[in-house]
Amino acid sequence: MTTPLTTVPAEGAVRGGIVVLQEAFGITDHIVDVCNRFAAAGWTAVAPHLFHRKGDPILAYDDLETALRLVHSLVGTELDEDVDAALASLASAGIEAQNTAVVGYCMGGSVAFHTAVRRSLGAAITYYGGGITNGRFGYPAMVDEVAELQTPWLGHFGDIDKGIPVDQVEALRAATDSTRTDTAIDRYATADHGFNCNDRPAVFNEAASALAWTRTFDWMEGHRPQQ
Repeated sequence: MTTPLTTVPAEGAVRGGIVVLQEAFGITDHIVDVCNRFAAAGWTAVAPHLFHRKGDPILAYDDLETALRLVHSLVGTELDEDVDAALASLASAGIEAQNTAVVGYCMGGSVAFHTAVRRSLGAAITYYGGGITNGRFGYPAMVDEVAELQTPWLGHFGDIDKGIPVDQVEALRAATDSTRTDTAIDRYATADHGFNCNDRPAVFNEAASALAWTRTFDWMEGHRPQQ
């Protein structure tokens, strides 16, 4: 397994740990930047290389053919192993599960959701993760698993994302009525798939990204153990 990317706060007390799950393009400069931003805010960030079984490529954002081929080859049980290894590395650094979050983007957003089903952590955040009504990677559909969430889960979705229609997002919201833990879904009216990635000018939405970032930190902080 490729050693996960790990960034640690430069100074001050560590607020917690976070597993950062990549988009369909690998551990890109954007994912590195995301990890650095979490570290700057006091969170030790670990990003497992989810393509390590496929040669660990970093793809150009216009190479959708290769990205889709790689994504379709992924297996949920193997992804779970990668996430669990990242969580174990945070635990070995003395960061407790209830002070650990997981965040994922695109395909990583799907994995973050299912991690929140499998594991009891402090918080989980999904950015435009698919598989709401049809399972991905061998996972069940999100709507069929939402009642089993063990970790407080927040979802960010763009209204003009053609791959994740609004009616699916609202079906997921309706399903959260049966959850045993906190959940929230935020929609962004002018945002497309990938709206958080500032290295993709065609889809980056500065306002939506900034608001989602604030809501992500609020969710993490709101579910930290009382100090």
